[in-house]
Formats: sequence, structure tokens, C-alpha cells
Amino acid sequence: MQALRGPSKYDDEPSRHPSLKINAKQPFNAETPRTILVESYVTPVDMFYKRNHGPIPVLDDPQRYRVKVGGLVPKTLLISMDDIRMLPKYTVTAILQCAGNRRTPMSKTKPVKGVGWDVGALGNAVWGGAKLSDLLKLADIPENTANTEAGGKHVEFTSVDVCKEENGGPYKASIPLLHATNPKADVLLAYEMNGEVLNRDHGYPLRVVVPGIIGARSVKWLDRIDLIENECQGFFMQKDYKMFPPTVDWHNINWLSRRPLMDFPIQCVICSLEDVCSMEWGKKVNIHGYALSGGGRGIERVDVSVDGGKTWIEASRYQKRGVPYVADSEECDKWSWVFFELQTEIYPPTDIIAKAVDSAANVQPEKVDTIWNLRGVLNNSWHVVHVNSTAKAMRSSL
Repeated sequence: MQALRGPSKYDDEPSRHPSLKINAKQPFNAETPRTILVESYVTPVDMFYKRNHGPIPVLDDPQRYRVKVGGLVPKTLLISMDDIRMLPKYTVTAILQCAGNRRTPMSKTKPVKGVGWDVGALGNAVWGGAKLSDLLKLADIPENTANTEAGGKHVEFTSVDVCKEENGGPYKASIPLLHATNPKADVLLAYEMNGEVLNRDHGYPLRVVVPGIIGARSVKWLDRIDLIENECQGFFMQKDYKMFPPTVDWHNINWLSRRPLMDFPIQCVICSLEDVCSMEWGKKVNIHGYALSGGGRGIERVDVSVDGGKTWIEASRYQKRGVPYVADSEECDKWSWVFFELQTEIYPPTDIIAKAVDSAANVQPEKVDTIWNLRGVLNNSWHVVHVNSTAKAMRSSL
């Protein structure tokens, strides 16, 4: 019997924080309420979003746990946790974000398929572990290698969990070898989260963390690492987490016509207000939220409008409160989110809008209609909060 196993039933699930917003119970999928997201730069473990495709795996015997490194590697390895901990330890502060974050707002344009996420399917954590590039060196694969003599070009990660999408098989995903062997990409084999041992929901005893890339590639409950010739052929690489144009539906979809998603796009969200709210005329309001971009790109600017997009004000940005944020500076955590803040008076009825620009001049699209897709992924349209007058709201209820 494997030391780490993926059960087929939901009779040994870990306990979860009661404040999480549950979107599905089996498998368990829950997000952080938006107001809690911006309470802390580092998201508490118990409030970090949970994304699962089956029951949570169980480790029967930590001493027997091993990860196999195989495939087209020059040297096959069988790695224990003691072996992993002997490698240099790194800590990387990084966002993990589900590609379906903000799927529910996208579904209001036209129905989509997938777990209904609001704006909290992400979190920022301090991950501790060994760099994947260091482990691959033990298998005789040098740094910054894009291809091996045996034809290996991609690194595939395999979990032990049981997924219905894989016909009861394990979850799999891959990243290019060049990315895996680049120490600056900070791909981790993580065994700690926020200074504590990983808990079961987040991949205990060992998971992959691929900063700047959609969470679907950061495989939990690691069982195998294989060097392969082509991209992983698993369901979640080939028939999910791809982005199609609005003209594609389930009758004309061609999965082979699109590449698997990797970097997540520029994104920002207002967290201090609900999407529809009421307030007094002339009230001073704190507009507070998060902004991020994939691939290690910094946030250059966050613009806020309180008059429906007629005029714009640049919000202040920070990672550490009291320290102004400068995109791509040595002081910034390049894989993390940035918080933005603006205090101003509001004159309802109006729309409050937030949009961001990253250090590569990528901008958010104005309308969700232009990026609608049948899987509801990568909704990064302008975030709009509709504000009604308190007085009007009272009259309408009489």
C-alpha cells in the first residue's frame, strides 16, 4: 500500500474554517470572503482558498513516503522528505490563483461551466521548500536547460488524488523544462506554508508551487516527477484550463486548437465593497483591493473611477503597509499581489471602477463580453461596484 493515498470517499476530510465561502462540498471548494482578503498581506492558512477535484489524500506513514523522479531523466531518483530537506531551503512569497477566479460574474453574461467562484479564489502565502531546479540537478539535468539528449522538454507532476475527470486517476500537470530548470523562476517543492508544515488541504506532505502561473499547475500531494517529451496529456492540461474565444461553444469546441493556460493575466478587484451596495450622498469611502499580474510582472498603476469611468484617480499601492510600492524594485515581492487604496467621497447613484496596468503595459479589458469563454476562465475585466443612494433604496422598499 502507498504511504500517501488518495481515498475514493469523503469520510476523512480535514476541518475547515467556518468563515470560508463554500462553493462545492464534495469535492470541497471554498474561497476567502472578499473583505478578509485585504486584511492581511499574507493570507492565513485556514482562510486560504481550497480547490480540490476529489477527496483529500491521506499519509499513512511519513517514513515510507517517497517521490519518484523518472521519465527521460539521465538518472532516476526515489526521494524521501529527508532528502528534500537536505537541499537548500528557500522561501518564496507568492500568489496562487485559480484560473476560474471571478467566474460567477462572467456567468452573468452567459452561462459557463465550472465551480462558481467570486473574487476570492486566490491567496498570498510564504512557501518554504527546495527549488525544483536543485532537485533536477540530482537527476543530472543542469540549470536553464530547455531540452535533454533523450528528448525531454517538459516536466510532469503527478498527484495521488482520485479525480472523476481522470476516470478515477490522479491529477497531472506539466510545465516546460526551461521553466523548471530556471532558478529565477522560483518553482518550489514546498513542504511549508506560512512557516508551518503544509496541512492536508494544501498538499501535505509535498506540493509544487509554480509562481506567476495559474494554480492548476501547482500540483498537490506529489507522487511523481517525470521528464517527458511533450506536454502532459492529462485532462486538466488538454481538455480543461484553456481559453477559447466567445464564438466557441460545446458544439464546436476543438481542444487541440488551444494551448494550456500558464501565466495568469493582469487583474485587480475592489474588496472593501460588495458589487452592489448603497451609501449616503457625499460619504467618504475607503476603496481597498488587490492587484496582481502573472509571470512576475509588477503592478505599474491602479486607476479608480467613482463616476462610472468619466474621470480616473490613481490609487496608492503597497505590499508592506506604509512602504510605497514601486513595480519591479528590489524590495518588492515579484510573485505577490499588491494592495491598492483610495479614500474619496462618493455621490450615488454611480459606478466605482478599478483597473490596473502592469510593468509590461498590459491592461485589463473593459467589458467581460469580449473575453467570455465557455469555461469561465481568466475573467480580468474591469471590476465594477454599483452604488445606489441610501435614500433611493429606502423609498423603493416602501
